[in-house]
Amino acid sequence: MLVNLGTPAAPTAQAVRSYLAEFLSDPRVVELPRFVWLPILYGIVLRTRPRRSAEKYAQIWTAEGSPLAVHTARQASLLQAAIPETRVEYAMRYGGPTIAAALQRLAACTDVRVLPLYPQYSRATTESVRDVLPPGMSMIESFHDHPAYIGALADTVRRHWDSQGRGEILVMSFHGLPKRSVERGDPYEKQCRETGQLLAKALELGEAQWKLTFQSRFGAAKWLEPYTVPTLIELAGSGKRVVDVVFPGFVSDCLETLEEIGIGAREAFRAAGGTELRLIPCLNEAPKWIEALAALARA
Repeated sequence: MLVNLGTPAAPTAQAVRSYLAEFLSDPRVVELPRFVWLPILYGIVLRTRPRRSAEKYAQIWTAEGSPLAVHTARQASLLQAAIPETRVEYAMRYGGPTIAAALQRLAACTDVRVLPLYPQYSRATTESVRDVLPPGMSMIESFHDHPAYIGALADTVRRHWDSQGRGEILVMSFHGLPKRSVERGDPYEKQCRETGQLLAKALELGEAQWKLTFQSRFGAAKWLEPYTVPTLIELAGSGKRVVDVVFPGFVSDCLETLEEIGIGAREAFRAAGGTELRLIPCLNEAPKWIEALAALARA
């Protein structure tokens, strides 16, 4: 069973509010005392953020639906074709299709393995999936350094370079995490940096040819640094005109890649003097990625 984070059912304020209420009320996602956080969530966040987020989702929504949902469904279908001896289902941690419904469809299976589509382990993502699984169910915790995953990433970057040309520097943008989570022992930052080093090695990049950054900061707390958008602005200010961005922590294009970076960060980069901010697509349905999923499923 493949599990991705989730997405609103529609690019509307009502659908986004429902999704955010489930997502942001998870204690794994926001590690604040409930008596502190829930009044903020329901009294402020869910009254102001859904409309703005819905407008952003509307900019990247497709005729088939949310890009994340579309790519996840396609990945499951392609993986099923690659491993016909194994039944494949997919679910979302928040929203639908639900993990409970997917487990029900797999009720007749005697050996179920869960693969959260988060390459780097974090309590806020991977462990949140485990929270809603039956005790003892097998789960792949991370694959941040798996050779097939690194190979798929490198292949995606090379194919982009072959078709679009190569920028002056490659920025590897990962989803952020509050620093306090890492200080409490979360291995996420370490695994992101290991992924970055392995990808740079596979692409034969020198230290000056790539940067690792973190995006999607939320709230006032300190998050992992350097932040992606300020880094892109600094690069433009230093004379970099064409910059490539790849997203090793996202296996499917989604709001964070297509809107946050593809629209918002691109505007900031150009305003600072940059010319082209080129987004390298996520793994999506790349053949090498489907091969990597099959290797993970069979391991």
